[in-house]
Amino acid sequence: MKLLLLYPEFPDTFWSFKHALKFVRKNASLPPLGLVTVAAMLPETWQQKLVDLNVRPLKPDDLAWADIVFISAMGVQQESARDLIARCGEAGITVVAGGPLFTTGYEQFPEVDHFVLNEAELTLPLFLEDLKNGCAKKLYATAEFPDITRTPSPKWELLDMQKYASMAIQFSRGCPYQCDFCNVTTLFGHKIRTKTTTQIITELERLRGMGWRDSVFFVDDNFIAHKSYLKKELLPELIAWRESNGISTKFYTECSINLADDAELMDLMARAGFNQVFIGIETPDDNALQACGKQHNRSRNMLENIRRIQNAGMEVQGGFIVGFDSDTPSIFQKQIEFIQKSGIVTAMVGVLQALPGTKLYDRMKSEGRLLHNSSGDNADSNTNIIPAMDPEMLKKGYREMMNHLYAPKHYYKRIRTLLKEYRAPVGQIRSRFRMSQFMAFARSTVVLGIIGKERFQYWKILIWTFFNRQQSLPLAVTLAIYGHHFRKVCRLHLKDARQPTE
Repeated sequence: MKLLLLYPEFPDTFWSFKHALKFVRKNASLPPLGLVTVAAMLPETWQQKLVDLNVRPLKPDDLAWADIVFISAMGVQQESARDLIARCGEAGITVVAGGPLFTTGYEQFPEVDHFVLNEAELTLPLFLEDLKNGCAKKLYATAEFPDITRTPSPKWELLDMQKYASMAIQFSRGCPYQCDFCNVTTLFGHKIRTKTTTQIITELERLRGMGWRDSVFFVDDNFIAHKSYLKKELLPELIAWRESNGISTKFYTECSINLADDAELMDLMARAGFNQVFIGIETPDDNALQACGKQHNRSRNMLENIRRIQNAGMEVQGGFIVGFDSDTPSIFQKQIEFIQKSGIVTAMVGVLQALPGTKLYDRMKSEGRLLHNSSGDNADSNTNIIPAMDPEMLKKGYREMMNHLYAPKHYYKRIRTLLKEYRAPVGQIRSRFRMSQFMAFARSTVVLGIIGKERFQYWKILIWTFFNRQQSLPLAVTLAIYGHHFRKVCRLHLKDARQPTE
């Protein structure tokens, strides 16, 4: 059996980092971890080829080679996924689909031959057995959640690894919280399931053995959900592994704001190599947090919490949302003030959307406020619900807010705030400068420092960093390059409003 694994293209969004990747000559931020994990679960007799459309185009020869195609996708990739399915149909190839896009909306893809949904550890063996016996069904789904201590290491050898800015591994699945707009628990449940420390070290060793020395993303939706295991097992072992091998690879992940409540955990994470965390802040408005079920963000000084995490040596990236029912036109200025004070440079602000399988989706549907399915990109000023706020006011306020936040004057001010608060932990192994970093810096001096409208702010932050936070110069350059990407996306999606060029 000749299997072609296909990963659809991401559109040009804030999360794609397409314009930033050019500075380091990479094609994609992250590899398709789900597909390369599924690849490791397949019969050894199958020949496998992977085409990630974020790295290279799908060629007619790829389709001519294949007997069967596996496609995995997230919601934001749906347009590219439809194109791939159509091309496979024209070529007469059997299509098998899985992943979040199909798990929560398979009915929208009648052209697909077979759906292997939910977590592949449970549904894939059933499909493979039926396929072998010539009686494969249309749909394979389960309400159960597998033990991921039996999940094999991803088949990274299918990747052209040098095309990616980071690699990705997974430690846990599931989230204990009940945010009504989030579909993580729909996909993975509330119970936290983890891999063993041995599994994680083995996966990292395999990446190291394949020559990988750059950053690694722990894709967990809430890395700190099982705190006791992290503090007693995984993090101490990661620290020992790094120190014994002289490893400088940096890690980053997603977690909840209550990380700030645990000084020991923050210290261990930083010493283990975590230098960046993405946190769903959502909103500084307590009423909105209460209504959407984000209880763990309520009744706390989130600005102080963010400072604690950044003081501990981890840059905080933040997710924010506007368009909650309790939001009034004043929310846009409140978000701006909070984000500027926080020093969260990478502030991913989106308009509320209702994702299939969420409590919000069900409520919007029951109230007759659901317009259409979500695009998966909540940063284009659109929404798939009828908001409580006037829709035009919401769209206008969002666009003005984004253009303000990513205008160089305000963006670079946040970089300085972050660098003042960011402290690398004592004893952490320093990253060695790589040629790619020097190339990125050299290109940024031309694109941002000479051609760019932000050149004054660019040189000002680099000079300040050189004299005040010299060890953070690589971070300052990286964030400046990110800003270039964010402004490009603003111009693409928010062109009806004043552009971020101040």
